[in-house]
Amino acid sequence: MQTAAVIIVFVLVIIASLVAAPRKATVEGFFYGLDTHGRAPGLLTLVLSQVTTWIFARSLMNSAILGYYYGVWGVLAYAAYYGSFLTGGFIVSRLRDTGAGSVQDWLSAHFGRSGVQCYNVVIALRLLSEVFANLLVVGLIFAAVLPEVGIAKNASIVLVALMGLAYSAWGGLSAALRTDVVQMLVFLLVFFAAFIALITSPGFDIMAVATAQGVSGSWNGQVLLLVAFLQVFSYPAHDPVMMDRGFLADRGTTRAAFLHAFWLSSICIIAFGIFGIQAALSGAEYEGQLLGTWANMFPTWLFVALLLSLLISALSTLDSALSSAARLVVDELKLSPRTLNGGRVAMVVFMILGAVLTLWGNQTLFDAVAVSGTASMFLTPVLFVGLVLGRPVTWWSYMVAFGSAMLGAFVYFKRDAEWIAQILPEGHKYEQLLAICVVVLVAGFAAVLLGMRKRA
Repeated sequence: MQTAAVIIVFVLVIIASLVAAPRKATVEGFFYGLDTHGRAPGLLTLVLSQVTTWIFARSLMNSAILGYYYGVWGVLAYAAYYGSFLTGGFIVSRLRDTGAGSVQDWLSAHFGRSGVQCYNVVIALRLLSEVFANLLVVGLIFAAVLPEVGIAKNASIVLVALMGLAYSAWGGLSAALRTDVVQMLVFLLVFFAAFIALITSPGFDIMAVATAQGVSGSWNGQVLLLVAFLQVFSYPAHDPVMMDRGFLADRGTTRAAFLHAFWLSSICIIAFGIFGIQAALSGAEYEGQLLGTWANMFPTWLFVALLLSLLISALSTLDSALSSAARLVVDELKLSPRTLNGGRVAMVVFMILGAVLTLWGNQTLFDAVAVSGTASMFLTPVLFVGLVLGRPVTWWSYMVAFGSAMLGAFVYFKRDAEWIAQILPEGHKYEQLLAICVVVLVAGFAAVLLGMRKRA
């Protein structure tokens, strides 16, 4: 029964997305999100699109898992990343003050082609991680609801990839914006019905949730909160989905959209994290990224609502990631002609690569966030000194900051290797991540400030 309900409703959402996609595709709509009359997206569209592309399936699962292990501190740590809407809105405003039309425009003016290509490498990895992680959640869900079907996981990954690609490749960013509205409204309806059922259930205690320590204690959640504070300035700048939406509408609409997206997405992330906290408070065993745990905890309709929330958020992120991938390949890397077919080829390549990574067998969800967040930290000293303070940053300082961040991301990703374990401090992986982030920031700021001093 629950399997049929999940499949039927999800198929209906996909059909609604196809119906919502524009009937006529144009180059301006494909790359800049303009409608058929050449108009930029309005405030409601921009807010819902920002939120639904940032509370994607990976984030919802991460919040719940961190809540299960580290209680309220784990949830707050992940919610802190959503301060990126505030720092991202600030960065966009400063970039537009300089006349830049993107992060790449500003970097090109200050660091030339090599500086832009370094940045493009990071955001290409970010886009691949988004495709990979959201397809992974899709596979985990269908493996949970169809345990007797051995190919359920891989088959669902391939089918959802093809269906998401179908409407994304037709309308590009304009299709993503229009379908985001439909998907977000359905998500809010389904998810908050589930949330209300949770908080009104007999065993729910808000004070217990607010003081929960998780099954592993709160310390590592507190460490992760410090990591989020260190990464939250640079994190939005390396997310092309957020940055692309910062240059679509007028400045007033854009500023308001970032502000409203902040509080709405934060509420959603915290609310979903409470499902993980409740699982820990109930003494439930961790099973299958919490999917098996919830199946045993909640009534069928509530479990189905949670699964649908995850599936819808995965679909909404895939189309936006593909739209940003098309703009990256065509406008920034100039590897394809600026045509509809040029953008569609880029989407196909990114979807194939993301699906291959997913089918490869990697199951780690938060590591994708930690690695890309660490890689983005070269932007913190560069943007703070160069964009916010308006001081010159030398090319070699930029490269040192970039190299330090990429090395830090690599060290965290390969932390289990024996030779790397010898140079990392002993402790939990989040304590190691915090140490890496501090070193990356110190190295980046030292290079930038030294470059300023030498120039003076």
